[in-house]
Amino acid sequence: MFRIITPKPLPFSRTSFDPAPSETMEDVLMDEDFEAGDDENGPSRARAVGGGRVTGPGEVIADAGRWMRGHGTYVQDEKVLASVAGTLERVNKLVSVRPLRTKYRPEVGDLVVGRIVEVGPKRWKVEAHAAQNAVLMLSSINLPGGVQRRKLESDELQMRTFFQEGDLLVAEVQAFFADGAMSLHTRSLKYGKLKNGLLVVVPPSLIVRLKSHFHTLPFGVDLIIGLNGYIWVSKTVAKPKKADGEEEGFGEESGEGVYSGVNEDISPSTRLSISRIAILLNLLAAHCIPISADIITEAYHVSVNLCGEDAEGVRSLARPEMGENVLRSLALGAAE
Repeated sequence: MFRIITPKPLPFSRTSFDPAPSETMEDVLMDEDFEAGDDENGPSRARAVGGGRVTGPGEVIADAGRWMRGHGTYVQDEKVLASVAGTLERVNKLVSVRPLRTKYRPEVGDLVVGRIVEVGPKRWKVEAHAAQNAVLMLSSINLPGGVQRRKLESDELQMRTFFQEGDLLVAEVQAFFADGAMSLHTRSLKYGKLKNGLLVVVPPSLIVRLKSHFHTLPFGVDLIIGLNGYIWVSKTVAKPKKADGEEEGFGEESGEGVYSGVNEDISPSTRLSISRIAILLNLLAAHCIPISADIITEAYHVSVNLCGEDAEGVRSLARPEMGENVLRSLALGAAE
């Protein structure tokens, strides 16, 4: 017989060769100036404090009597300590630590890219890089041709003609179920099945939240940056226009166009552009650089100048030493 003895956690202390900083994490919390929102009731979301300063496990953050502990923290000896390595966030008196590497934490209204993993009764299970699979209900999609009616039993029998296992789609987080699973919807002109491209996976913490996450880049490539860390890179497809000049939307397309999984012909130059952007995305993610359409466009032009625009240039970009040269040139250009 043996007994497992759990050691007591030791308080965080610095060695003699690692001098203490001039200010503590609690000083950073107190000095942080928070601007009130439109309703003057303070921020509605957690905001990073301390200029992106990283805390370590066991580091003292604040006094438990003055601050409330949130995710990524614990209380010991009336002190709030970090339990993970990450950045410090604050909402009023609530203090939390956002891990550097973590699963996607969804919010209502987020744009996500996911993959169908299961077709069930009146619903699809979607893998969206979160703690659990999301759910797309049959009632939350558009019917082919934009028909507005209740979903019938005949629609349930042909669910695999809409989405089947392995299909990629872009959707929006609509709500949450009681168990915390996301409820998605594709009832919009922008959402639906994805094709004519490839999927790149990056850490969700690197995605910069912007007003729009649909981007058409100037070199014939469309970019859908999901907040869950899934980025879809595809060729630019021009939508047909009506007589008045407006583009046709999702609901006005034919049934074959909406849920067809057949890829269109992609020119060799567009294939090279898609491959180059995929390599750059992995390069930015490997060096923990925040990802947005602007930084991708700048990195694209820098890589073309350094490596060339042909296929051999794309191959050389995949080499580690050339990737470091691109990032170095990108940083120098940003500094100027």
